[in-house]
Amino acid sequence: MTRVILVVAALFFVALFLVLPLVAVFAQAFAHGWRIYIDAIRERDVLAALRLTLLVAAIAVPLNVVFGIAASWAITRFDFIGKNLLISLIDIPLAVSPVVAGLMYIELFGLHGWLGPWLSQHNLHIVFAVPGLVLATIFVTFPFVARELIPFMQAQGSDEEEAAVVLGAGGWSIFWRVTLPNIKWALLYGTILAASRSIGEFGAVSVLSGHIRGRTVTLPLEVEMLYNEYNFTAAFAAASLLSLAAVITLIVKKAIEIISGVHTPPSKEDFAE
Repeated sequence: MTRVILVVAALFFVALFLVLPLVAVFAQAFAHGWRIYIDAIRERDVLAALRLTLLVAAIAVPLNVVFGIAASWAITRFDFIGKNLLISLIDIPLAVSPVVAGLMYIELFGLHGWLGPWLSQHNLHIVFAVPGLVLATIFVTFPFVARELIPFMQAQGSDEEEAAVVLGAGGWSIFWRVTLPNIKWALLYGTILAASRSIGEFGAVSVLSGHIRGRTVTLPLEVEMLYNEYNFTAAFAAASLLSLAAVITLIVKKAIEIISGVHTPPSKEDFAE
């Protein structure tokens, strides 16, 4: 009986706080029919916001992938001074509000910030420009790849890499032929999480964007602006694109878990060993 109550309670909360709002977004988006929905998505500002969102993600995610692999390999395979500090620093974006992160970049790169006068003299624009959006997105997605790879590589060990060293393989050869194939599923898992987070980022990007339509407004910001203008149909149509991206992310994430066994709970045999 207790099990039934807990399952029903869990399903109720999932339906109330997750499924129902998602259904409401799509219901509002298609409330006036397919034609209005398509027209809303094809609006110039919405398309510009979508392109900018994908551009920022296309820059930020690969950079975080490179950092995540390098940091994970260094942390799990070597001992060095500052190792624990590096692990702690990776977690900073998880503890700092995205809005605060945006303000930090304003203080650093803004016109009256530490580097602002020098940037202005050299006609370099970071705040209220695409580079600022990229920096903000890199910050908020910083931990995702590394935090997936570090525990995975620690659990995996380095036996195969050590065997490759004994056989005379070089560092890059070991990485491409041993390390990377072994971590590919965890790497893909972390990359998908980072991509999803970058597409949906609002707080830090909002602070740094300046809300210049067609230039610095990403899709989440466009949703807010449309809603504030009482253009509800267009706002929910744009929001449905973000919701669809989230649903696709969940499906791909679950497929990776099933195929690779990443994040599957330990079995009885594991405990027996």
